[in-house]
Amino acid sequence: MLADELKACFFDVFGTVVDWRSSISAEMETFAKERGLDLDPQDFALRWRAKYDPSMATIRKGDRGYVKLDVLHRENLVDVFQDLGIEGISDADLDHLNHAWHRLTPWPDSVPGLTRLRTRYILASMSNGNIKLMVDMAKNAGLPWDMVLGSEIAKNYKPHPDTYLAGTNALDLKPEQVLMVAAHNHDLIAAQKLGFKTAFIPRPTEYGPAQSRDRKADGDYDFVADSMEALADQLGCAS
Repeated sequence: MLADELKACFFDVFGTVVDWRSSISAEMETFAKERGLDLDPQDFALRWRAKYDPSMATIRKGDRGYVKLDVLHRENLVDVFQDLGIEGISDADLDHLNHAWHRLTPWPDSVPGLTRLRTRYILASMSNGNIKLMVDMAKNAGLPWDMVLGSEIAKNYKPHPDTYLAGTNALDLKPEQVLMVAAHNHDLIAAQKLGFKTAFIPRPTEYGPAQSRDRKADGDYDFVADSMEALADQLGCAS
């Protein structure tokens, strides 16, 4: 039985475990009111996130040496304010807003589901977030990771193969002993090509009501579940 062969579960975090859009929008709404800024918090969150993948692509291609996601997020934040023609944001405010990613709120099913999964498997974040970001988020949101793995360990960004394989190497596991869990098809397809087992959990409102991608599983995955708790059910974890 596949569930018995697995030793660990790796998790994409942004969008799969935590609701970044609602969290960032809420922080931007508060900030805009306090500073008297005319901006749409939802639009701002989506604009900021839209710069995420392009900023990492330069590192994946080798055009730039590795820097932590905190660095990329701050650079992208400055760019969004510039794109919107908003000037005069202090360094202290930029630092505070940038750390909003450290304070993201989990989806309602995430902590209960992860807690159940942890009774049977090693749980590790497999995120593009740097270690400090992941640790702060876990402390804030109550995420029960056993380990923080991902980009900073590998000095690269998903979906580059090194990012996933650095995690298995750290745990002395083979890819087929690890279940990669994500709400994003491209993440699972990349892991699957390396021999990982895969589980898809849709988050159809990650990008808002008009979200058009990742609303369903586009690949032949080992598990498809509509929540983290449903995945725990499928893997036979005690409730």
